[in-house]
Order: sequence, then structure tokens, then C-alpha cells
Amino acid sequence: MHAPFFISQEISSISCDLADFVLSQKTTLTSCETSPPGDAHAAQRKIMIESVNNLKIRQIQQLIAKSRYRHKQGLFTAEGVKLFRETPPELRQSVFISESFEKNIENRELLSGVKYEVVKDSVFRKACDTQTPQGILTVARMPEYKKEDLLGKKENGAPLVMVLENLQDPGNVGTILRTGEGAGVTGVVLGPRTADIFQPKVIRSTMGSVFRVPFMRVKDLPDMIRWLKSSDVRVFAAHLKGNNNYHREDYSGGTAFLIGNEGSGLTEELSGMADCLIRIPMEGQVESLNASVAAALLMYNVHMQREEL
Repeated sequence: MHAPFFISQEISSISCDLADFVLSQKTTLTSCETSPPGDAHAAQRKIMIESVNNLKIRQIQQLIAKSRYRHKQGLFTAEGVKLFRETPPELRQSVFISESFEKNIENRELLSGVKYEVVKDSVFRKACDTQTPQGILTVARMPEYKKEDLLGKKENGAPLVMVLENLQDPGNVGTILRTGEGAGVTGVVLGPRTADIFQPKVIRSTMGSVFRVPFMRVKDLPDMIRWLKSSDVRVFAAHLKGNNNYHREDYSGGTAFLIGNEGSGLTEELSGMADCLIRIPMEGQVESLNASVAAALLMYNVHMQREEL
């Protein structure tokens, strides 16, 4: 007759133990069940993250700060609405949005069909690299390419490859990739001392081109140049000792440009491997141009020349 009483006591004890366990956790989470009735987006998101000590937030911070960690995980971060849109769905590993971003009705269409996790505004700001984050951050898988991908498809014309040696400014690297897409570049090669293409500032500078322009980071640039030459690609180096004006050369065939460090230019070893040294004429007392500006001139000169064929 007293069995129900003992069962009730046991259930009560289990409930108290469970409550103590939940309260002991350092990371405070808010359940999706707090969503308003009929909230169609509740099924798309998981539990709200409210602590900077959350393992996923700490992973994001590591991906932002450490190149070695990014490459070990094969992941990188892409902040903002544009980069979220540009990231191919198959490369999206996870999506995080701020609490206020989710509450904005204008973002409902953007998030339609997308699984995401909501992060408390103050925590989201600490997780991001930008000073004023837009409220959405994508953790993406790194695209992978083979050397042959750098040459593009034969039916699309001759290859146009940019080779970056010791280019350390993230903005320059990202801008060259973005401008390269516009100019029809088929691939970009990054030397071992060139800025990591997956660091946040580079990713933002590409404005999405990082997902469309094939690229490779190589340990041995001279070996890559030898391979390009064996693939019928003529190698040009923009150099102060260049004999010919850059717009007087023939770029109708496979073409590669060597772009050097912002301050010291190309190393002697690499410039010595070029088939031709070219120069960009300058007036006044200017000795050199910004690396991304010089690269843009060269790339678009090829683009215009090939359009006329």
C-alpha cells in the first residue's frame, strides 16, 4: 500500500540530484523551449550559448588567433552576412548568430533552412575578430585543390597564375585574390612566408573569392615554378631591373606573375627563375607600387590583351 510513497520519494531524489548537476555546470545554457509558440526557427537552432568558456566559443577564438590550429582542424572562420552567403553550403561546418541578430525579423529569410546556434550578444562580440561584428559567423571547411586546378579548364583559355613570395600584409593577399577573380586568374600560389590565406583579415579582403579561385600554399616555390614552366606557362617577374614595359609583352599563352614582398620585393633566387623581367613605369620619385596595385595592373593587362584576340 505504501509503494507509491517510496516511488515518489525516489523520483523526487533523482530530480534533486539532476537539478544539482545542472546547476554545477560552468556554462549556462538557455533552452530552445523558451522560444515563442509557433517559432519556426526554434527547430533550426540549438541551445543558446551564454558563456565565453563554452568549448565552441573557445574553438572559434583559437581558429581566429592561431594559424597552426586552423590547419590542424582544417577549419577557418568567416564573419559577416556577405561571407555567410558566399560560403558554399557543403563547406559550412557550423553557423553562429548573435541573440539580437536572430530577433531581427529581416534576417529570417537569410536563415531559412539553415541550422545555427544562438550566442548571447556580449559573448558573440568577444568571440569575433571584428570590432563591430554583424551578428553572424560561419565556421567553414578549408577548400582543397590540386596543382592542376591552378591552370583552369582548357576550354576557358590559357592559364593565368599569380605567385606570391613573402607577401605578409593580409589585405594585399586578400585583395589580390579578389581582383584576380575579376581579371580571370586561374590560380594563386602562396609561398611559405606569405600571410595565411585563412586568417580573418585575408578572408574578409577576399569578399568571397576565396571560395572560387583555386589556390595552393607550397613549401617550395622554386619547385612550383619549375612545374609551371613544364606546363607551358611563361613566368614573368615585375622587377626594377626589368627591360620591357609590362604592357608590351605577349600574354596570350600560359602566364604566371611573380609578386614579391611589400618592402624588399622578390628574392634573387625567385626573380632569377623568371623567363622575363618586366617593369611598371612610374613618374615622379615613386620607386614602387603597393603589391596588390602592381598585381592588379598586371592581371588586368592580361585580361584586356586576351579580350582583343
